[in-house]
Amino acid sequence: MCETYGKLYHGWRGWGALPTPPKLESIGNWIDLSHPLHENMPRANVFPAPRFSRFKSQPADPLTITEMQMCVHVGTHVDSPRHFLIDGPAFDDIPLDRLSGRGVVWNIETTPDGLIDVAHLESARPRIRPGDMVVINTGWWKLAGTPAYDHHPCLSEGAASWLVEQKIKLVGVDLPTPDLPINRRPLKNFDWPVHKILLSNGVLVSEHLTNLDVVGGHQVEFAFHALNIKGSDGAPARVVARMIVEQEYK
Repeated sequence: MCETYGKLYHGWRGWGALPTPPKLESIGNWIDLSHPLHENMPRANVFPAPRFSRFKSQPADPLTITEMQMCVHVGTHVDSPRHFLIDGPAFDDIPLDRLSGRGVVWNIETTPDGLIDVAHLESARPRIRPGDMVVINTGWWKLAGTPAYDHHPCLSEGAASWLVEQKIKLVGVDLPTPDLPINRRPLKNFDWPVHKILLSNGVLVSEHLTNLDVVGGHQVEFAFHALNIKGSDGAPARVVARMIVEQEYK
């Protein structure tokens, strides 16, 4: 992600068609699923630590102004297809309807360095339908800030392809990445296959989600309030969700 490989990846296949969004009836308050922005928020160790400082401070100054410097892929954020696809849309090209709507939070138990495969997704509940957003709650968000967080599970390439086949529009994880953890990647030629499968087919990716037990196992309404950064490969996001009256799907 910060390495240079001397080649560009082209593979953008366009946004898939979305069905008419269903009418949602909320039954609860909004729940914050994002980590607060601070200098020690979750990040891959290849990224520099974010910095926050006071540009102006009261009472020495008549007002208080905070300055921040950070990579867009630290903390809770959303990846745009431009993250890995040079011909993919940047963040300001993402349609707004791709960042909010109905979805599910799946509770999936796994182990350190585990693999989430198609069988895990097929058996997860509630069921999904085209146009949904899917967030996977492994419980790993509880380990953020500890060495164990870096030994997170990941999605298989088959699982990523299965999600594309379900015609969802976004997948979120409580992990640093849905791809292999950094400590398990080959030294050469690692190609971020899960990201590329998802993003090339118009499925957005959100990472470092938290506080998922409150909504785990439920149908919810999501809003991924990400910054509209022109030309960017990603953006920090305030992600919120609230329970909805659940509907049955075959």
